[in-house]
Amino acid sequence: LMSTKTATTGSPSAPRKASSSNPKVVAARALGLLLPIAVIVLALDQFTKVWAERTLEVGADPIPLIGTFIQLRLIYNPGAALSMGAGMTWVLTLVSLAVVVFITITAKKLTSKAWIVTLGLLLGGALGNLGDRLFRAPGFPQGHVVDLLDYGIFIGNVADIAIVGAAILIAVLSIMNISPTVHAEADSGPAPEGQDADATEADTTEVADLPAEPTPGVDAEINAAAEADTDAEPQA
Repeated sequence: LMSTKTATTGSPSAPRKASSSNPKVVAARALGLLLPIAVIVLALDQFTKVWAERTLEVGADPIPLIGTFIQLRLIYNPGAALSMGAGMTWVLTLVSLAVVVFITITAKKLTSKAWIVTLGLLLGGALGNLGDRLFRAPGFPQGHVVDLLDYGIFIGNVADIAIVGAAILIAVLSIMNISPTVHAEADSGPAPEGQDADATEADTTEVADLPAEPTPGVDAEINAAAEADTDAEPQA
């Protein structure tokens, strides 16, 4: 019984490694972490924009949020950061669409949690500003993005924070040479062929070499029978 248990304990490692390299399993794990992050970023971005439109007024004096370092000011930005590309809103819309499509395709192959979180932030930020360009005035696909956080040199929103944070993380991960598709199990590599079988055979041999444990009841019966045979021999 002990040898059978020992033989079965090493075998599940192979199916686990196989499942971790299954493309469907990899995609499910990646999207299971990436999509919630993107949804949270998107929800926060849209909530703050709706709040800003209901609370703030365009052209009004800014409201201090963190002193004068970050203030609340409502503007509608037709361009990108620092109001660049104000006359190319439709180009920015296409770029945002391309980013969303790229992340959606790439995410299915990701195995690094750091990269999954990074692209989740990037996807949420891209969707936040893309929604403004698609559905806000003056109309599809040239809508203006709602900006409300005044940093002094530019005005942004929650989506911009997520995008900038993702850009910083991408730079850090690239400098640290962290691959987006290398799984932790891949570092150790697959076990050499026959290794599991050799380990199982060795365990079985060790168990077989162990001394038998004493069984008081059975030993007493054997000893009694032996004594009876010894006593019976002179009579014969």
